[in-house]
Amino acid sequence: MTPNPLLPDLTARAIAAAHSRTSACPCGATVTLAERPDATVVRHADTVAKAHAPGVTVTDLAPRLAAATRLLEIFLPPLTPIPVDLHDRPVTFWPYGTPVDPEDPDAAPWEAAATLLAHLHRTPAPAPLPPMRGPAKAALALSRLRATTDATLTAPVLRAWATLPAWARDEAPQPDTATLCHGDLHLGQLVRHPVPDGPWLLIDIDDLGVGVPAWDLGRPAAWFACGLLPPDEWHRFLTAYRVAGGPAVPADGDPWPALDVAARALTVQTAARAITKAAAEDRVLDEIEQALVDACDRMASVPPELVREEAK
Repeated sequence: MTPNPLLPDLTARAIAAAHSRTSACPCGATVTLAERPDATVVRHADTVAKAHAPGVTVTDLAPRLAAATRLLEIFLPPLTPIPVDLHDRPVTFWPYGTPVDPEDPDAAPWEAAATLLAHLHRTPAPAPLPPMRGPAKAALALSRLRATTDATLTAPVLRAWATLPAWARDEAPQPDTATLCHGDLHLGQLVRHPVPDGPWLLIDIDDLGVGVPAWDLGRPAAWFACGLLPPDEWHRFLTAYRVAGGPAVPADGDPWPALDVAARALTVQTAARAITKAAAEDRVLDEIEQALVDACDRMASVPPELVREEAK
């Protein structure tokens, strides 16, 4: 694997930022938390440095950072309000928070995630704030999928994509241009701060913006529809969102009419990413990845309620 030239310099920036915060830094090893094409994240002591995706600019991030700084009970606040440039990529600095434990699914903070989302969706959006980037990221995943040669796998995903409305494919403005949204909600986007057991807060402001709030519920809804999220966990999440007054779904009754488009779009996006990743690693899809592709195959021809019921 080709070494990442960004990583040593990002590590040095993380160390410097940690030392600037305290004169008694414990100075243990610097840990790489993520190293992906769209983000490189390192931690030194209680400080995290994140290099954002290539092509992202300071102009893109500035209003999102400003919003997170004001939403102190919803978002982990950045340590500095202005990114620095490193290898033509903006870098932001954050306090370290305790992440969700992937080895303890019973402790997944579904209620906290839903409550934070409801509060976010009910908060007046600061101006100016760009559109929530969820549909744009889904469209990017599909553009990468089209370069995959296995038509057997790609065809059902592309058919399902074609059934979505234009706004969900990032081909038209979103029908809601006022609601504040996270844009990429999953359990990896929550941390406890202060560590180790402070309140749960949202992280990752890259996709923050105004748009359709149902998108933020779309990934858990998609997992439920595909049979990957147990019904009781979905019920916990949905109930907590409603109790907190979240506006994306009705206060009672069937939520699916409000969630169907977002759930389908997130299923398609996740399936597209799974196929692209498997192709790059020269392997077949695993059971979960195949379940996502199978769900896309059902979407093109089966009414929404039956797609959900057949997955159970």
